[in-house]
Amino acid sequence: MQSFDLKIFAGNANPELAERVASELDTSLGAIKVSHFSDGEICVKIEESARGQDIFILQPTCSPVNDNLMELLIMIDAFRRASAQRITVVLPYYGYARQDKKMQPREPVTARLIANLITQAGASRVLCVDLHAGQIQGFFDLPVDHLYAGPLIAEYLIKEGIYNGNTVVVSPDVGGVARARALAETLKTPIAIIAKRRPEPNKVEIMEIIGDVKGKVCVMIDDMIDTAGTIVQGAEALMERGAAGVHACCTHAVLSGKAIERISCSPLLSLVVTDTLPLPEQKRIPKIKVISVAPLLADAVQRIHDDSSVSELFRHYARH
Repeated sequence: MQSFDLKIFAGNANPELAERVASELDTSLGAIKVSHFSDGEICVKIEESARGQDIFILQPTCSPVNDNLMELLIMIDAFRRASAQRITVVLPYYGYARQDKKMQPREPVTARLIANLITQAGASRVLCVDLHAGQIQGFFDLPVDHLYAGPLIAEYLIKEGIYNGNTVVVSPDVGGVARARALAETLKTPIAIIAKRRPEPNKVEIMEIIGDVKGKVCVMIDDMIDTAGTIVQGAEALMERGAAGVHACCTHAVLSGKAIERISCSPLLSLVVTDTLPLPEQKRIPKIKVISVAPLLADAVQRIHDDSSVSELFRHYARH
């Protein structure tokens, strides 16, 4: 075990999750003040010693993305200059992850840019949950631990009786097949795939459903739900093809724009999400069920601090 102490700090992005993680570790959050100057510039002041300590900064880069990202970078720099022994950035949600490759000429690869910024700011390692694309791990020139919320979601589905033996796991697009297969293997169910075409950003046109869904309870799984267009159109298509009912689940509940309205009016029976992102009170409709990743993050943080295996957390889970 390391001889230096473990300390957890949080910015303004998701302090509730940071509090839960600290509680799981039987500790309290470190003292830090993150404020703004009158012109909008961010001011960070660490209010306790960080010299020689094992620092964990929990800060998802969620909305407002640019403010939370800048907060994170300034906090990393502050701890580096305060002589922290090691700085681990805990990113429950990785903003700009969807811009992970060039689809057309003269487009940026912003996910790589964010990785460069975090690295250059002075981070020692990164801890992520359900990255939108696995290759983002390779964008960092430092160690990355990638956690999966799939086991937590599977456990919840079984506990709530949503998994009843007549279930099929559905991928809302071809790119999510590996994620759906991992959940299906855990639940021991078949999978189905929705083949779709996206004519423009945030607009989806359902093409076809591959697999048998008639009379089945369908569980759609994705890494994030943003405007909810994909998940709602998918649910409607499944019901049109004879599904007995449709539930959805995802790790990151971005839920921007008219997402809540779409989900409320959709045939979805429930939407299971995690607390990687804060869910404001106005978005907490009855259909949405929130489970916490705090125990998972706390376990990973303790393992990183102890220099023990993080992958052991998933030895019974099919990785995607």
